[in-house]
Amino acid sequence: MFRVVIVEDEDLIRKGLIYSFDWINYDCIVVGESPNGKDGLEVITELKPDIVITDIKMPFMDGLQMLEAIENRNFETVIITGYAEFEYAKKAIKYQVSEYLLKPINHDELGMVIENLIYKIKNKQMIATLKKQVKSFSDLTLLESDVYFNESNYECRYIPDMLRYIEDHYNKKISIEDLADELELSTTYLSRKFKEETKHTFSDFLNKFRIQKSLELMTDGDYKIYEIAEKVGFSEYKYFSQVFKNYMQSSPSEFLQSNVFLWDKD
Repeated sequence: MFRVVIVEDEDLIRKGLIYSFDWINYDCIVVGESPNGKDGLEVITELKPDIVITDIKMPFMDGLQMLEAIENRNFETVIITGYAEFEYAKKAIKYQVSEYLLKPINHDELGMVIENLIYKIKNKQMIATLKKQVKSFSDLTLLESDVYFNESNYECRYIPDMLRYIEDHYNKKISIEDLADELELSTTYLSRKFKEETKHTFSDFLNKFRIQKSLELMTDGDYKIYEIAEKVGFSEYKYFSQVFKNYMQSSPSEFLQSNVFLWDKD
């Protein structure tokens, strides 16, 4: 569940947010509360919430001062403000404030805000997971080219021909039937030999090779995703996205969003 802390000096508003809003429905739980910014700073530091909802004007320390005092703001922030304070509240942009709620607080509006924040949090978590999995472009290798394209590694003399065929035609619509016709051999024989020697089916190897090529194109930054899909032999973007996700555990757009390719360029 997503952890929420509410910092608000008006007891009626603070308690109302805690007890009258259906947090469970949004997979959230209120883990802490505070009536002022000074105490709120301690609560946030100790509980490390995912979402902080805070008023601006409060005794001892206002909401913006509280946010400024937190060094690592690893949470999404919602500012509660009155209409007269709204322009002042917008200054909170530098404190990475995500949303604003005007008093009196409407529960439907709060619900939409929470849904938006949860989407952002999940997206950040996905990106963090990708960055842990992929430390550099070299980690993205799906197929070891030096191994698979070394002819001396195969007993069946047709395997190198099949691999060269994939390398030369991966950007077109091809199948093992096309290759069988070209080599004048049976599809069954080629499929069996290919699997025996490469440990991949022809289709799996072709898809991995194509996705590998798509990763290389992504590093260039010169193409849109649908253009990359076409360049590596996928006529339908939807199918490309499906195959990409099967191998990389994320969609092409999510993968690009994680900026994993920038690390080798620093």
